[in-house]
Amino acid sequence: MQTLFKKVGLVARHSKPHIVVSLRALADHLAGNGITVFIDRDSATPEEAGPHQLIDRADLGKVVDLAVVLGGDGTMLSIARLLAPYRVPLVGINQGRLGFMTDIPLHEMESSVDAILAGEFVPEERILLSASVIREDAEVAQALALNDVVFSRGAVGSMIEFEIFIDNQFVYSQRSDGLIVSTPTGSTAYSLASGGPILHPTLQAIALVPICPQSMSNRPIAVNDDCEVEFMLTRGLDARVHFDGQSHFDLMEMDRVLIRRHRNPLRLLHPVGYNYYDMLRHKLHWGERLL
Repeated sequence: MQTLFKKVGLVARHSKPHIVVSLRALADHLAGNGITVFIDRDSATPEEAGPHQLIDRADLGKVVDLAVVLGGDGTMLSIARLLAPYRVPLVGINQGRLGFMTDIPLHEMESSVDAILAGEFVPEERILLSASVIREDAEVAQALALNDVVFSRGAVGSMIEFEIFIDNQFVYSQRSDGLIVSTPTGSTAYSLASGGPILHPTLQAIALVPICPQSMSNRPIAVNDDCEVEFMLTRGLDARVHFDGQSHFDLMEMDRVLIRRHRNPLRLLHPVGYNYYDMLRHKLHWGERLL
């Protein structure tokens, strides 16, 4: 089979037996067509992987031309942050639930992947955010986020107070439960639940969405994605910053967090016929008759 991708990495959420079965079936199918297959070590045991080579997830970007994820959007988020620096494109196979990023149904897995390998796909680039935590002029933490960087109050339960600067210009001070700094990809996640706007994935924008602000005049705003957003915690004994909801860092008062667009976007490959608005309509149940 003629293909644009000679080395393919497979990643799955290793939680349900049927996902492992699908992973092995796809690996065997690809190998039978002359593709070199690498399976994420956290996705399958040596027995489940069979003859296919296991590899540490952190090393996938160094060796593969394409990665295929079987699972949900959470799995896509975790692997996207690792692959984006290597500009390795990503394909998502959903496992029974329609995801915002995993858009190929399981029953079309082999045919859709074959078509993508043959060059039949719709490419799309998604921005990531790079966040640096600065404490007393030293960087103490750094992370990437595909969905969002979220500032929140901790277990103490009291509101936090902070100031926001954009490109070193003061924007506002706020007292609230927190703040979501969202990419267009993340605009359909926590940001949407907090009243933020849905941003088309190709928009060059970042949304700042307050979480339960004390003042009703605080509203979501969108800025160009070449801006630098600076968050400074002025009051909050138990505040945290979260990255895609999958990792976090505890903040101290006067900590600053600098957020910029990451230098490399994530490249998603969709099947031919992919339509973002179709996905939104199905996922958000737009147009359904109200009972």
